[in-house]
Amino acid sequence: MSWLTNFVRPKIQSLVRPREVPENLWDKCPQCGNMIYRRDLEKSLYVCPHCGHHLRLPAKNRLAMLFDEGKHQRIELPKTPVDPLRFRDSKRYTDRLKEAQAKSGEQDALIVAHGRIGGVAAVVAVFDFDFMGGSMGMAVGDGLIAAAELAVLQEAALIVVPASGGARMQEGVLSLMQLARTTVAVDKVKERRLPYVVLLTDPTTGGVSASFAMLGDIHIAEPGAQIGFAGTRVIETTIREKLPDGFQRAEYLLEHGMVDMVVPRAQLRDTLARILGILRHRGPAGEVLSLVPQTGAADAEPGH
Repeated sequence: MSWLTNFVRPKIQSLVRPREVPENLWDKCPQCGNMIYRRDLEKSLYVCPHCGHHLRLPAKNRLAMLFDEGKHQRIELPKTPVDPLRFRDSKRYTDRLKEAQAKSGEQDALIVAHGRIGGVAAVVAVFDFDFMGGSMGMAVGDGLIAAAELAVLQEAALIVVPASGGARMQEGVLSLMQLARTTVAVDKVKERRLPYVVLLTDPTTGGVSASFAMLGDIHIAEPGAQIGFAGTRVIETTIREKLPDGFQRAEYLLEHGMVDMVVPRAQLRDTLARILGILRHRGPAGEVLSLVPQTGAADAEPGH
């Protein structure tokens, strides 16, 4: 019995026992509901292969996607006071920050890196939506200011990729002050005649859309991205009117002149490289030909 119990039974059980499947192997498309294998999703830059819906792209993947050959260098952002208002709702603000830091591996909702896009020097500031919904507090404001200062120092283009629900409520009026601070930082980049491009992703709302996100020289949006200030229900309740379907989506805003172009994710780097090349290399693309005929050559021909 010991041979059957200790050897044969475990072998049979190992064959018929259902194998444990890791939970993170599959993702579900929020648009069409199809299940997508995680590796296939990463290869497609988090774009659904069934319906083309653009899922939210992690900030680190975004940086690797935008820079030439994925090469970039992150900068250390300024240290900011933690919980200046000693805010507490159902949890302490400090506890929420620790949870978000453990989940994302980042100190706050903004990552800044520099490198080259299409051979042109660029500073890119990317929001991490996984960090408290990409909300903007003092740390994000300081990070954007640091990105703008670095762009001025390096004579580089500034590219900002917002993905945010707006200002961070736990920092109250201090978070609202970042709207003015980031606007001033962007103005310094423009004063030096450096390109400032905003890549609008899903979602870009609240105080972020009310400040630096809508001040770009060029606004590019991803397909289907929600872009606006307040939510649809809030607006409809306020004005007591029914709003058009998709009025805060990228395609609707393109039709009404709020954004300059809607570009699929796979084409973003090439599009940015082309735009930066035009804005930074303002000289003629080819040899300049004179439209005035040379006098000497014309006089030398018979009949002239």
